[in-house]
Amino acid sequence: MASPPSPLAVIIWRVDPTAFEIGGFPVRWYGLLFAGGFLVALWILRWMYRKAHQPSGDLDIFFLYVVVGTLIGARLGHFLFYEPWLLVSRPWEILQIWKGGLASHGATVGILLAIYLYSSRRPGEPYFWVLDRAVTVIALAGAFIRLGNLFNSEILGRPTNLPWAFVFPAVDMYPRHPAQLYEALFCLLLFTGLMAYYLKHRGHPPRGTMIGAFLILLFVFRFLVEFVKEPQTPLALGWPLQVGQLLSLPFVLLGFYWLRRSRRS
Repeated sequence: MASPPSPLAVIIWRVDPTAFEIGGFPVRWYGLLFAGGFLVALWILRWMYRKAHQPSGDLDIFFLYVVVGTLIGARLGHFLFYEPWLLVSRPWEILQIWKGGLASHGATVGILLAIYLYSSRRPGEPYFWVLDRAVTVIALAGAFIRLGNLFNSEILGRPTNLPWAFVFPAVDMYPRHPAQLYEALFCLLLFTGLMAYYLKHRGHPPRGTMIGAFLILLFVFRFLVEFVKEPQTPLALGWPLQVGQLLSLPFVLLGFYWLRRSRRS
């Protein structure tokens, strides 16, 4: 493990995770960024619907489906994959989402199911048509959420001596990879790439290509970034691969399947 750093050599992250209080109730940066990311995503999605001459009146309902699917999937995924013992010892913590602890793999499952339920009730909005547009803005929302993780000093990277290392005094005094920033920047690049592809096809990309590319790129990156992240559960210690890497593989395969299916059709 790297030795404690000189304050001149690294970035000392001393940001208070609480943005402000309302009536004694703390409002955290994580919650603000989580909500802000989805609101910006909804605004862009409305523009996409108008561009495709689709009625955007149901997007408020779509937003509700996706937010609920994200929260349920991400929270259950976190407890099932990373802290399953808490489901028995402290199950009430599932409701404390303001403390963080949202698994991206569980969120992905929740979103895929939520959009399926939404689309199945609207014949004019086929599943893959909705997915292709939704994953573009979800990539942007993912960047907001990873910044929220940074404010919470969670999802830490491994110790490093790189000049852009972060020190999180709330945790320890070791310089670490800013893994949250790596993922936030990648999500921003992914959003940019998907949006460029969407615009290249003038708002009518081949159906299923964007969700396929999203799953492949996001979870290949997620597989790779795990090498510089601290294990998020003791269950992974001593394994050749981390839990997050094992969970990423099915999504990569699903992305290739959907991409191939799209090109055939």
